[in-house]
Amino acid sequence: MQIYEKLYINGEWVKATGEGIIEVVNPANEKIIGSVPVGSQNDVDAAVLAAKNAFESWSKSSYEERIDFLNKLSASIKERTEDLAQTITAEVGTPIGYSRMAMVGTPRVVTRSYAKILETFEWEEEIRNSLIVKEPIGVCAFITPWNFPLHQIIGKVAPALAAGCTMVLKPSKEAPLNAFMLAEIIDDIGLPKGVFNLISGHGVEVGEYMATHSDIDMISFTGSTNAGISVSQASASTIKRVTLELGGKSANVALNDAEPELVAKMAISGCYQNSGQTCSALTRLIIPSKMKNEVCEMIRSRIERYTVGDPLDESTRCGPMVSSKQQMSVTKYIQTGIDEGATLISGGIGMPENLNVGFFVKPTVFADVTPEMTIWKEEIFGPVLVITTYDSEEEALILANDSIYGLSGAVWSESKERAINFAKGMRTGQVSVNGGHFNVNAPFGGYKMSGNGRELGLHGLEEFLEIKSIQL
Repeated sequence: MQIYEKLYINGEWVKATGEGIIEVVNPANEKIIGSVPVGSQNDVDAAVLAAKNAFESWSKSSYEERIDFLNKLSASIKERTEDLAQTITAEVGTPIGYSRMAMVGTPRVVTRSYAKILETFEWEEEIRNSLIVKEPIGVCAFITPWNFPLHQIIGKVAPALAAGCTMVLKPSKEAPLNAFMLAEIIDDIGLPKGVFNLISGHGVEVGEYMATHSDIDMISFTGSTNAGISVSQASASTIKRVTLELGGKSANVALNDAEPELVAKMAISGCYQNSGQTCSALTRLIIPSKMKNEVCEMIRSRIERYTVGDPLDESTRCGPMVSSKQQMSVTKYIQTGIDEGATLISGGIGMPENLNVGFFVKPTVFADVTPEMTIWKEEIFGPVLVITTYDSEEEALILANDSIYGLSGAVWSESKERAINFAKGMRTGQVSVNGGHFNVNAPFGGYKMSGNGRELGLHGLEEFLEIKSIQL
């Protein structure tokens, strides 16, 4: 049981002024595994004041000092890999192997990447008679989700530290424990007081107040599109910078020269990683009509062997949904797909076999899905793959772009050049060509209602900078 009774403000663990606690439930067994305190607006004020006071010195710290802290942070995350992975698996239900690799390993690498970026980053340049200077934006507020909790936190904290910004973090209610462990690490490595502050609490009170706070210069939010709209609206009155990483309904397109077996195999991993609770999941598979029967049969056969169950079992591929609310939401979408006439290839309603506790759903695949169907249009955020077919490449591109979202995508072809040309036509923030791997130094973010701004790499650092022009 991990019980945290205090918030981390101005380099100290302090009693929260809000009432009650937030209990954290293990979605695999429905048992309470810990709790965090409920922060209030007064706690936000204290954290923002601490960050504002710390900004004066931290913004002027040497790049060498920031590099040192980033490297220490990365090393400390590595040292606590197993503890963090076990905690995140207990909070989110992520299979433990994936938790070690993606939930902890990726944040560690991202942190180190910003130390490397700082070594060569150009803070000033001359353009004719002007000196262009890049400076830290100021006090930043971070509101982060539960699905990749530590990764989404580090994707904001690391570049903010590198830029010379100070910050206040509000993690998700479903998975806050790893954020408190991060605060312990930050305290242990001796980051100056007030640079990093942690507030747990309810979004309605704490999150919205952060968005309207006049002493916060920037807010970075990751979560649902509806919540992102609310953050944008609340932030408008203070004209603060807002970056949003929101939903997705990403297309996975096989061109007519792609290898069907490879497409089928990778379609499963592209959709179902983290049990489908991934904003960039490739949830819409678009294949040539001639490939339909072969690909659908291979996917059905593979899904029947796809292990669902205890996320601490090293052989488990798919864990539970994060909460009963999410379980009910995904189940409702599956029922809607059936009701609207999509062909159910695998999965369906109810708990997977041999499971009677936990927030599980069956990994599900639908074929014959049309653009009018709800499961084609809306983000399900669970292990549900929808398949449609096309007869021409032009039609495939229209289908790929037929979404209010534009976060991720993939293209498969025997010709790399052909796939790249198709990828350039997709209205989305990133595209994988023939299984190209995720790159922590490349910008991550979306088009359309998937958000604005970018995280990771050089572009992620620049989100935290203001630009000043000095005429000489």
